[in-house]
Parts: sequence; C-alpha cells; structure tokens
Amino acid sequence: MDLTALEIFRTVAHESSVTRAAERLQRVQSNVTTRVRQLEADLGVALFLREGKRMALTPEGHTLLGYADRLLALAEEARQALRPGQPGGRLRLGAMESTAASRLPAPLARLHGQWPQVALELSTGPTQKLLERLQAHALDAALVAWPPEHPVDASLDATPVFTEELLLVLPADHPPGTGPADVQPGTLAVFAPGCTYRRIAQDWLAARAQPMQLLERGSYHAILACVAAGSCAGVVPRSVLALAHTPLALRLHPLCHIDTLLVRRSGYRSAALDALLQTLLPT
Repeated sequence: MDLTALEIFRTVAHESSVTRAAERLQRVQSNVTTRVRQLEADLGVALFLREGKRMALTPEGHTLLGYADRLLALAEEARQALRPGQPGGRLRLGAMESTAASRLPAPLARLHGQWPQVALELSTGPTQKLLERLQAHALDAALVAWPPEHPVDASLDATPVFTEELLLVLPADHPPGTGPADVQPGTLAVFAPGCTYRRIAQDWLAARAQPMQLLERGSYHAILACVAAGSCAGVVPRSVLALAHTPLALRLHPLCHIDTLLVRRSGYRSAALDALLQTLLPT
C-alpha cells in the first residue's frame, strides 16, 4: 500500500469510473486498472463492484477510503511541514454556497497571483456536511457558519473571517412586519439539512401559530426565484443579494449577524493554509 496506489484508488472511488479517474490522474486506463487490481490482491479483498463501466465501492472499499483520505492528508501535511513559509501543494477547501459566491472570488484570485504553486480544490456544501468531511480528513479547512448556541468542537480550531447579515426575504407585495407572526407565506425555501442559516430561520419562525412547510432548493438563485414568485419566504445573506446586477423586488427583514469561520482540525498547519488565511483576513 504505497501512497500512489492509495491516490489512484481514491480517485477511482470518487469518480466511480476508471476512465474518468485516468483522465483526472493523466494516466492510461490500463495502468489505473492494474494498480487497483494489485492493491486488491495485496489486501486480499475486493474493493470495487464492477457494474459495467461503473465502479462501486464494496464495504471493504468504503473502509479503506476513510484510511486513504487520512493517510494522504497526513502525507501532504508532512510535505508542507518540511517547507515552512513556502506555500505550495494541494489545499482542499470547503465553503458554504453563499461564501463561495460572494466572498471568495477576490481573495482566491489574490492567493493564486501571489502563490501560483498552491493547487486549490474548492467544494461547496452545508455546514454540517463540510464539518463531517473535515473530520474525515477529506478537507483541509472549511468556511462555515457555526450554530451560535453551540461552542466550537474542541477538536477544531476556528478563526472568524467574515460577518454576514442574515435576512428573511419575502415577496415584494408582502406587508411590513416585525416578527414571526407577521410572516404570511406558509412555506420556507431553504437548503438541505445541515445548513446553519436554515436552522436560524426555522428557530426564528418557530413562534408562528402554524409551522412552516419546507421547500428544499439547491441554490440561492432557486430560493430567490421561489420568493419572487410570491409562494414562499427564504433566508439569504445580504452579501448574496449584493451580487445582483439590478436590485431584486423583495421585502427584507433582518434576522441576525453571524460570523463565517475558517475551521481546521486542531493542530493542523500548512504554509498554503496560512497563505489563504492571510488573504481572507481584513488588512
């Protein structure tokens, strides 16, 4: 089990395809297939179920994937620890959809301009999913909104980098109101479970006489379209609304201010992550 074999195995697992894994790794397909079979022979177990061209992990494959993520992350951390002050290598960053859209383009452009040798891999998702991936060593750091009433997990280090104003967005013709009881739509457009903003909105609206129905959507564009159509309410950071080229016809009600935190595993350090943090913090 060398690191190259684990990297090939992990890529096939993520792509569910030898063809796509070979393209991503810039290897010929026969080499990828051979390395996977050699790893299976070495371990004495089948790691994949071959379903035509699709490669699905076996239970043993799922177990190895967790170890592969941790071993490869530790190897990259060791490489970077030997080059302090020289940002480079791969940096796997997770971020909420809103943060990726409204906060990251300019800082990431600065990071690339100053340290082009840093290979940044950005993925998005709700806070809970990002934290799970961070704990599983599938991410090096994540930008999340921590639930205000919960302290940060002791196994993680967190640095505030942005402050968001969270808004309840309502249809333009909605009458003015000051509290949950004034909200007329019976449906709340939200992201999937695990989204901190969704939780804040649900907690605020819990005082309504009738509970809100939830309409899960995969983007802020979809949430805002549902609200604009007059069928529901939504929860959106003000920074996302600021991205619109023309002002949206919506009624806005402030909910709270909440920090976006850059979270890493406790004790994890790399020159690449330090460089990223410097680009995110205000000067």
